[in-house]
Amino acid sequence: MALSESIEYDKIEVVGSTKAVQVRKATVIKKDDVEIARSFERYVLHPGSLDASDNLVDTDLSGEPAEVSAICTAAWTDAVKTAWKAKLIADKS
Repeated sequence: MALSESIEYDKIEVVGSTKAVQVRKATVIKKDDVEIARSFERYVLHPGSLDASDNLVDTDLSGEPAEVSAICTAAWTDAVKTAWKAKLIADKS
């Protein structure tokens, strides 16, 4: 009886005008190569955050899997980052 656990990023979606990236991470448990359990974790990535001087600090993608990082990089153009920064500043008021 061999148990194994693996991680799959099975759903990556770009949503909204600010191009938020929604990620679904599946943890899959298998017994003798037959799936016996699957659980999900979801999280959202945004283009960045503001520092104390209202400069946009890019989101650190170094801990993300390659496919998530590639989608974020493609979706978060300079125009998207500018719009996201403006939204963050407007939300502070």
